[in-house]
Amino acid sequence: MITIVDYGLGNINAFVNVYDRLNIPTKVAKTSEDLVDAQKIILPGVGHFDYAMNRLNASGMRSQLEFLVIERNTPIMGICVGMQMLANDSDEGVEKGLGWIDGHVRKFDASLIPYKTRLPHMGWNTMKKVKETPLLEGFDEEARFYFLHSYYFQCNNVNDIISETEYGIKYASAVNRNNIYGIQFHPEKSHSNGINLLKNFALL
Repeated sequence: MITIVDYGLGNINAFVNVYDRLNIPTKVAKTSEDLVDAQKIILPGVGHFDYAMNRLNASGMRSQLEFLVIERNTPIMGICVGMQMLANDSDEGVEKGLGWIDGHVRKFDASLIPYKTRLPHMGWNTMKKVKETPLLEGFDEEARFYFLHSYYFQCNNVNDIISETEYGIKYASAVNRNNIYGIQFHPEKSHSNGINLLKNFALL
């Protein structure tokens, strides 16, 4: 069972549809009570960091999420802004993040990006594994995923980085510490590669 956190942001139906195709049951959580029996959790997110944090805090689900993730070691995967929320804070705002993976969210330096269209980083790009992990099993260095973001996760501990992508600089496109995962790209928009990654998460 995959529980998808619905705090008003992210394409919830896209994740449900992918897992339906994989014959993996899902549940959409809108309250803390919906999270009680969660076995694996997806935290999606789009848009502004502060807005996302405020929406999650207002949902009433944060304390239950923290109990499940920190106390019970329930696997969780943050996606896009959901990944950035795992950090301590963000250049995009003033709110504190969840602080589950030690790092900060930084804005890309557009002057380092050698393309006419610089920000946001939008479209297909490669994800290079830097550490073997079940989440990224089956992907080679040419695995391509869909990205849409202007900020990136800067880990304070390089051992938390499991994949990198290049866009002006090399940055962490996926992170992991214990039961906590974050991916910057959108698996729900990444066709077969995205489907395979979401399947890997279900099998953790």
